[in-house]
Amino acid sequence: MTKTKMSEGAIWLNRTTPPHVMTLVLIASIGALNMNIFLTVLPRMAVYFDTEYAFMQLAISAYLGVTAVLQLIIGPLSDRFGRRPVLLVSLGIFLLATLGCIFSPNIWVFLMFRMLQGSIVAGMVLSRAIVRDMVEPWEAASMIGYITMGMSMVPMVGPMIGGYLGQTFGWQSTFVVVLVFGALVVWLIWADMGETNTQKSTSFKAQFMAYPELMRSRRFWGYALSAGFASGAFFAFIGGAPFVAIELLHLEPAQMGFYFAFISLGYMGGNYLSGRYSNIIGLNRMMLFGSLIAVFGMLLALSLFLLGFQHPISFFGSIMFVGIGNGMTLPNANAGIVSVRPHLAGSASGLGGAVMIGGGAGLSAITGTMLTVESGAYPLLYVMLGSSVLAVMTSSYVIYVAHKAGELGYSSEVE
Repeated sequence: MTKTKMSEGAIWLNRTTPPHVMTLVLIASIGALNMNIFLTVLPRMAVYFDTEYAFMQLAISAYLGVTAVLQLIIGPLSDRFGRRPVLLVSLGIFLLATLGCIFSPNIWVFLMFRMLQGSIVAGMVLSRAIVRDMVEPWEAASMIGYITMGMSMVPMVGPMIGGYLGQTFGWQSTFVVVLVFGALVVWLIWADMGETNTQKSTSFKAQFMAYPELMRSRRFWGYALSAGFASGAFFAFIGGAPFVAIELLHLEPAQMGFYFAFISLGYMGGNYLSGRYSNIIGLNRMMLFGSLIAVFGMLLALSLFLLGFQHPISFFGSIMFVGIGNGMTLPNANAGIVSVRPHLAGSASGLGGAVMIGGGAGLSAITGTMLTVESGAYPLLYVMLGSSVLAVMTSSYVIYVAHKAGELGYSSEVE
């Protein structure tokens, strides 16, 4: 069965066929919900656990670091044993860890279970690998774009729901929602997802040893770093925006949840553009255009703040352009990552994701420590701008490699 026919053969709630696109949306969404829903109550959690905000922010930055490491293992595991069993085991661990977060008596126990929640990264890693199992590279960017467009609804409504629940029922209620949604996704994987990895590797060691082949590829690093710098701006935003919104712009958690929807709306729009036009414009140029739009958004935000327009619309409205840019850059960069070496799609998704999330963890932690009432929002704005500029540079590098070695899928060079 060809990859295209495999994607056309998906039957809803049939365990013998590839997953329906809605199943892939929900598999990818659970990780986004777990990251976003409690952001608006993070300062309240710091008060509850009697700790500093910078330490409480480890629930984001350290969590991202753990997920970066896990991706290095999950990708090869899925290439060896299959996508379906690795997803089911990973989400089972996630559900148990979420229960632990809800009943944590202190910050140390909470952070331990929060790190175990990192197993949910399998959803993000393997949804991309599953797409590459099902379709060819020139179709993958469009399919990933549509999947992430559906997924972007979650981080849009997640902070709003979390803000309301946190104010009304306490921060634990946000994790209860994650637990229920996670259980639904586990059932859906069990009921709808057949195995898509039809060429499993002979051993886990052999698959893990394939990383040097990926690491020698200039094109792989171009795509991975483009994804890393583009998402780095977003993760810096995740790490610093709650402080800016509450301490500097004086927003209530529910209000902050409303404004968080701006970047998600932008991301959804960028995802739509990717799904609609990536086949026409091409992966590489879409990445570059997206990165340039993100740079424009950050220059707009910085200019408005320097001119004295320090208002929620100035901040979140400008950062909507970062959402649009990332929505164009990331689906195409991720499609490139898993298409450079198709027989290593899981490993490539894991390694590329580790670069992306690891860089994001670093930027999130740095931003969280730099922000103070005295510094204002400027450390966050400069970090996001710098990361977006680097994404433009790496996207341009991918275009240079393609010009020398040929377009993806048509070059015989091991570049």
